[in-house]
Amino acid sequence: MKKEIFDYTLVPLGLCLMVSYHVWLLYRVITQPTKTVIGINAINRRIWVKTMMEDTSKNGVLAVQTLRNNIMASTLLASTAIMLSSLIAVLMTNKNNNQSSSGFVFGDQSPLGFSIKFFSILLCFLLAFLFNVQSIRYYSHASILINVPMKKMKMSSTNSTTHLTPNCVGRALNKGSYFWSLGLRAFYFSFPLFLWIFGPIPMFCSCIFLVVMLYFLDITFEFGLAVGNADDEEYDEEVAV
Repeated sequence: MKKEIFDYTLVPLGLCLMVSYHVWLLYRVITQPTKTVIGINAINRRIWVKTMMEDTSKNGVLAVQTLRNNIMASTLLASTAIMLSSLIAVLMTNKNNNQSSSGFVFGDQSPLGFSIKFFSILLCFLLAFLFNVQSIRYYSHASILINVPMKKMKMSSTNSTTHLTPNCVGRALNKGSYFWSLGLRAFYFSFPLFLWIFGPIPMFCSCIFLVVMLYFLDITFEFGLAVGNADDEEYDEEVAV
């Protein structure tokens, strides 16, 4: 019972630390997008879409090839996630997995505890698969919309342009990138849960390490000054939509 106290204290603390960081990051992306890598990339993608749609005859191949590379990256992550999900499912059904655990592993070592641990990892990989599938969906939509000849549509009809604008295509591209980021975050969450198999102490240390690492990967202060405040309002409108 004393060993289970570590699971009841360190595991919730580690999960709360990870969740709190991502809630703070979401607030930072919405309020100060130019101070985050996600916000900077969203602004740059919107500018890239406008540049590509200015002349589809010259930039159409480049745009489709770039989006195809993103689709391939999402497909790779989705395939990896579903493969790992199948592996975890096999381990869960195996009754002989880690029944004889060593004494250096603190925490709950009961069969129910191991089932909860494996199920948590399985849930992360399934979420990663779903997020990456949604990312492929939006990237596929953007690859078609980005080649629509805007100049010809303006010459033929003025009302048709109200349904498709570079901002609309950029919004679809950004949604695909957001889902790709969520799928990658699901992979990040699986690392502490995997270390939870070896005890709550490695899991808690992994959560601290991930939060520190992700902070330096997600936050930037150099590009925010270069982008300026002109794009902040446009980005805030996109986030609100």
